[in-house]
Amino acid sequence: MFKRSFQSKDRAGKSVKPSKRSFRDHQKLKLQQTLDSPLVGSTLTSPIVTLVVGHEPRIFAAHENVLSLSPFFAAALKGQFYESSAKRVALPDEDPQIFSCILEYLYKGDYYPRLLFNKRHASFELEDAQDLQNLGGRGSVEPTICIAGAGGALLKDTVIYCAAERYGLEELKRLALRKQGLQSGITVDVILRSARYAYDNTPDSDSKLRAHYLALIIRSRKTFKRSGTMQLEMEIGGSKLFFDLFVAMCNHVDDIVDIGNSRSPKTI
Repeated sequence: MFKRSFQSKDRAGKSVKPSKRSFRDHQKLKLQQTLDSPLVGSTLTSPIVTLVVGHEPRIFAAHENVLSLSPFFAAALKGQFYESSAKRVALPDEDPQIFSCILEYLYKGDYYPRLLFNKRHASFELEDAQDLQNLGGRGSVEPTICIAGAGGALLKDTVIYCAAERYGLEELKRLALRKQGLQSGITVDVILRSARYAYDNTPDSDSKLRAHYLALIIRSRKTFKRSGTMQLEMEIGGSKLFFDLFVAMCNHVDDIVDIGNSRSPKTI
């Protein structure tokens, strides 16, 4: 998650580290083992599948048994190739950069920059993260990506989370969300655009990524309240984001009232 404070008027502050209680030793060990070990064996002998990705097509190749780790591709390959030798999948609506990250995850268990556990500080960090203060823990790695139809830059981890939702990769969703929690210095317009994208590309049952954005806006409400971008977005509307934000804000106020009433009974 992100801190309450922002580094500048329209920038999100560095994320708050979860409490030690949420980082049990066995969870740390399990995640680190996943990151250190490929998801597939070293001997890859299954047929090669050609993937044509994007509106301006880029060609990828992957082993069938690796792709089948995704329920989406397992079903597609079974249906399309049952009696066919032309092993080819077209993904015209997928962004090649994002699909490259998906393949990297399927083969290696992570995508660049990798999530690493720093034993000395007992915390997670991103590979090549050298300038934590100025670059959000990503070193020289750009945290945003521009994809067709988005109207501007989006947080890359949000787009990967949504792709993982499509492909049925639950562990990748958790990984992308954890990486996004290490962000800082993200402008309000990028956050709101990414939140809209998240709402447009996740089901209403999603309780992770959507909640992440709602909590971010509430915790950094002073900055968002001053933002002309936030005002314009709310006036335009057209997204369930703002109703969910209203409900979350009401719940936040109710919690404050409940705490106050427990000390000195009163109503608001």
